[in-house]
Amino acid sequence: MTIEDIALQMTPGIGVKGAAYLLEAFGDARAIFAASAEELAAKTRLRPDPLQAIVRKKAFPAAEKELAYCRRHGIDAVASTDPRYPVLLREIPDLPHVLYFKGEIEPLSGPCLSVVGTRDATPYGQQMCNRLIEGLAERIPRLTIISGLAFGIDIAAHHAALAAGLRTVAVVANPLPAVTPAQHTAVAREILDRGGTLVTELHSQSKQNGTFYLARNRIIAGLSAGCLVVESHNTGGSLYTAHCADSYNRTVMAVPGRATDRASAGTNHLIRNKKANLVMTADDIVDALMWDLGEDPATLRPKPQEPLLTSSEETRLLACFETADPMSVETLAAKSGLDPGELSMRLVELELAGAIRQLPGNRYMKL
Repeated sequence: MTIEDIALQMTPGIGVKGAAYLLEAFGDARAIFAASAEELAAKTRLRPDPLQAIVRKKAFPAAEKELAYCRRHGIDAVASTDPRYPVLLREIPDLPHVLYFKGEIEPLSGPCLSVVGTRDATPYGQQMCNRLIEGLAERIPRLTIISGLAFGIDIAAHHAALAAGLRTVAVVANPLPAVTPAQHTAVAREILDRGGTLVTELHSQSKQNGTFYLARNRIIAGLSAGCLVVESHNTGGSLYTAHCADSYNRTVMAVPGRATDRASAGTNHLIRNKKANLVMTADDIVDALMWDLGEDPATLRPKPQEPLLTSSEETRLLACFETADPMSVETLAAKSGLDPGELSMRLVELELAGAIRQLPGNRYMKL
């Protein structure tokens, strides 16, 4: 995490997808800000204003101020090019380049489930939320429950996770360390005390205009292998979260309700239109996500598999990854001695074998 990462996020005219585009072209934020105007123009299609803002490093004073703010309030930050960045979130096309968080980032590296729903939760919705999360805690003690700390199903999911001894992550639509709504500050404190995390993509200088909730919901969807909608009206933020999860090829699940209940109209619609798996028990969630429980049902143990390497070139290329740090294609070419065409083919084969993962900026990391 560098000042360039925060400056990239804060440069006017770039935005989320613009940052991803630039990272794809240059590899990391430092390389972007080290590039000349000619290099930026040659490699990208940036408009003149943002291009000059990068060349003149206009966002650096604000980024320095943000780093000081984070130190003062005990806020950590992680960039998408950092190995600590949540792996699943890195896969979405509109990923936030910088995540600000309080607490532990490790819970986002294990099995995660997003649980969302209406703010007008009914007793039935709250009961199902408690029942499902309690059942999951018995089968998957390492599970992390992710939600948005909002009224209704969100806060019920956080409460249920804490009561069941699971870690939980709250993705908020405001800069840290405060949380929205303020009424849930005590719950946020308990989340941190129990080893969970508060997460946002918003820096302290973000203008608060109430438009960040839908953007926040894409992060909730992107962080998890699956999204469970407990209750929802025909419209609402939880349906948008489910839509994002579906577009990211994540498993969408929904709890059915009575046909006459307004609070279940959205979930019933998802199930009827085959946009979500019907869920009534914790076992339904485990089956839908195809989570392997291993030999011992008390712990989640993925079966270790050694990558199947079919050639000496692949073995030699894999040996070039001497540490867990990401490596650029240029570095791998120099270390391996492979020509560009051969290198590209071997990288694809290693990725298919589960030995490496491609990162933004045409960089690779050993798994």
